[in-house]
Amino acid sequence: MASDQTKTVAGALLIVVSGALLFATGMINLSVPIALAALATTGLAIGSLLIGTTGEGRPV
Repeated sequence: MASDQTKTVAGALLIVVSGALLFATGMINLSVPIALAALATTGLAIGSLLIGTTGEGRPV
């Protein structure tokens, strides 16, 4: 199993990249392909899951 630090860094990276992708495509006023939007939202979910399952105790 990955260490807590690795999971936190990977989760934070996924959240930042996915959020930036969604934000940038909205700002440049382009039609976002549904597959790209789905990939970005899935990245947000996976990043949140990785960060939420770090540490001791019950996962958030």
